[in-house]
Amino acid sequence: MAKALITYASMSGNTEDIAFIIKDTLQEYELDIDCVEIDDADASCLTSYDYVLIGTYTWGDGDLPYEAEDFFEEVKQLQLNGLKTACFGSGDYSYPKFCEAVNLFNAMLQEAGAAVYQETLKIELAPETDEEDEDVESCRAFARGFLAWADYMNKEKSHVS
Repeated sequence: MAKALITYASMSGNTEDIAFIIKDTLQEYELDIDCVEIDDADASCLTSYDYVLIGTYTWGDGDLPYEAEDFFEEVKQLQLNGLKTACFGSGDYSYPKFCEAVNLFNAMLQEAGAAVYQETLKIELAPETDEEDEDVESCRAFARGFLAWADYMNKEKSHVS
């Protein structure tokens, strides 16, 4: 069974809500999923997963939240060797750099050698909990799109080997 890690930084609960919508969607695919706050995530264990999804809110003028800084720096030092990753987060359009921390994680994962899903998920504030909500459907579509992409990447890799 494939293993997935969803780790997130959430101050107001918005990014946590997104993480759990993604988790619920991925569970439809019978994955073994760990969903943990970024403070509790062990960067050195990332390569023991098949898939890693990182969620964060953006602090101030496009900065990483303080609780994500250590994890960011630890992951930056790793060699991720094509690990399938994706980034998501919440933000507020009233700030000049909407969801910039998502972009920072995305770029860092690429530099660390991960295979990064180029579609990022950026939700303004909190996803509405109504099942018909557009944001909830965006979270589900992101999770499904990530898995489809990762599956395609795995098949491409097996054809090359």
